[in-house]
Amino acid sequence: MGTAARGRALRALDYIWGGWGAAASLLLLVALWEAGHAAYGTLVLPSPRDSFVALWTMSAAGRVLPAVLETSANALGGFAAAALIGGILGAMAGASDMMRRLLQPIATLMLGIPAIAWVVLSLLWFGGTGLAVSFTVLVTTAPIVFAGSAQGVRTLDGALRRMAQAFRIPRPALVWDVYLPHMLSYLFPALATALALSWKVTVMAELLSGAGGIGDGLATARVQVDTVKAMAWVVMVVTLLLALEYLLLEPIRRHLQIWRREMPGGPPSSSGGF
Repeated sequence: MGTAARGRALRALDYIWGGWGAAASLLLLVALWEAGHAAYGTLVLPSPRDSFVALWTMSAAGRVLPAVLETSANALGGFAAAALIGGILGAMAGASDMMRRLLQPIATLMLGIPAIAWVVLSLLWFGGTGLAVSFTVLVTTAPIVFAGSAQGVRTLDGALRRMAQAFRIPRPALVWDVYLPHMLSYLFPALATALALSWKVTVMAELLSGAGGIGDGLATARVQVDTVKAMAWVVMVVTLLLALEYLLLEPIRRHLQIWRREMPGGPPSSSGGF
């Protein structure tokens, strides 16, 4: 087995071993959940079994998949706009002191406004539609992406850039092999945080606006005082977040950590999830 293949095998084993830790945490959480159910009863905290059975029943009735697709569309639409706008404006702020002084106070102001206030304003502006939900996600998460993008551009190694220019490295290679990996090491944690927050904000906005999706299912369960169905919807949200974390974000995060370890003076690595 070659060195590259051995390295890939070791990284795969490390990823699988890390999954056992996540599974142990989930089992502990389920055990605490069952203990809470035994102490307070179904009305306050349904059992894990009842919640999973309710989720299965709603899935068989065709109610879960449309809600998941609608919530995903709202969350990912707002997140994509936030990543694009926040990333571009953050890069401009990182490259120019004038742009940073102009845009940083606006980003700080937007970050300080509670998400619930944005929900109310978006409902007044757009009504109870998916546009209101996506707009709330956009204005809530864009400042986070802005901060990561600005920090990534501002901390570019000037000596490394000058060395690349002295050796006449082609511009596309300089951007792809030097600038982009460095920026992603700062931008990716911000994007991961924004992506997780987008789901939470989406469900909250849907619950208050009646715009459909998982949030609308939670609102219906609240009106019916059906704690079991409410917990079933919560389980669905958590399942989606875990799928994003371990199937999409974790492999990318590990790849970036390899780059960080290979680059002297790079930012400290972090393996924190949602």
